[in-house]
Amino acid sequence: MRTLLVSALLVLSSQTLAATAHNIADSAEHVSPLLPGLTIPDVDLKDQNGTTVSLKKRFKEKTTVLIVYRGGWCPYCSKQLANVQKIEDQLADLGAQIIAISPDSPEKLAETKITSANYQLLSDDSLALSQTLGLAFYLDDKTAKIYRNKLGVNFVSLDGKAQVALPVPAVFVVDKQGLIHFQYANPNYNVRLTEDVLLAAVKSVSEQ
Repeated sequence: MRTLLVSALLVLSSQTLAATAHNIADSAEHVSPLLPGLTIPDVDLKDQNGTTVSLKKRFKEKTTVLIVYRGGWCPYCSKQLANVQKIEDQLADLGAQIIAISPDSPEKLAETKITSANYQLLSDDSLALSQTLGLAFYLDDKTAKIYRNKLGVNFVSLDGKAQVALPVPAVFVVDKQGLIHFQYANPNYNVRLTEDVLLAAVKSVSEQ
């Protein structure tokens, strides 16, 4: 069965990109997310139109709520994005913008119903940012097969191997210099940060 799985994973779709693995944990429980006090390195991502976006330049605009999620196919992630959208005006009043990032392709992002100048979705389809943030992890073969066959998830090919990876869902509050002031990452993707805690974290940064 493992041989069949490897063979199936090697037949990558046209939307699947090659990527370099440099910081991917062997499970969700073993990730090491960047902590408050550290600066997020500049990484170029793409918006739903395929246009390159520099995180560093976006951070300079205002305080940023950076959300990393698993993809639009994940119901827990979709619910989280919708809940954050409900407090978008309150976050804007605190001087914060929302940037949500996932392994979804730009084409997939274009299908979203979120349309706001203060709430942008970006594609990390090569997992470059997820690895930089210390959130990327390999899925076990059984889970990878279930996700691909039943959910239609597109994965990157890491270093030419059939292993597949996803990010642990996380939320960061980042200042204009890219410095992390707040971080929440949970290997249990069922549990997400509450909106009240997020608002409190952003308020704390805005008052500094």
